Amino acid sequence: QLPPLDSPLVDKQTQWLVDRPDYVNRSMARSSRYLFYIVEEVNRRNMPTELALLPFVESAFNPEAKSTAKAMGIWQFMPRTGQDFKLTQNVFRDERRDVLASTNAALTYLQRLYGMFGDWQLALAAYNWGEGSVSRAIAKAEAAGRPTDFNSLSAYMPSETRNYYPKLQAVKNIIASRF
Repeated sequence: QLPPLDSPLVDKQTQWLVDRPDYVNRSMARSSRYLFYIVEEVNRRNMPTELALLPFVESAFNPEAKSTAKAMGIWQFMPRTGQDFKLTQNVFRDERRDVLASTNAALTYLQRLYGMFGDWQLALAAYNWGEGSVSRAIAKAEAAGRPTDFNSLSAYMPSETRNYYPKLQAVKNIIASRF
């Protein structure tokens, strides 16, 4: 249901995954604990089903994942974003690592971003880069008389964000080819 992206970046990400079958298999094995629940929630909200694969890109479905920037959990919530979505973070509990709570928060956030940008590719870029960054990139492109679609805005994006949607597309392509 997500718009397909045909790009050399997708090819590069696909090749990266194909070259690492152990990583893909480990991630898929981990996903088996959570994927059914996430797919049910995505479908219940009438969102594109492929969004259930986003934790593959974010954390390889590892609820204990922690980035150098202090993002945590399968959805890699930053501390402030977690607070914005009422995820408890204290010495006793960090709901960014709670699959049920963080999935609810992540899907709510993605719905909000889609409402802001009206485009899943831009919503996903905002999930990774921040809504303010995507809004500024759109404003910069509009001021220059350029298009504001994902591919056109990728010139303004950092490498991680430019590769974010292509990684999801690559995961989707690999899974589709397996089944």
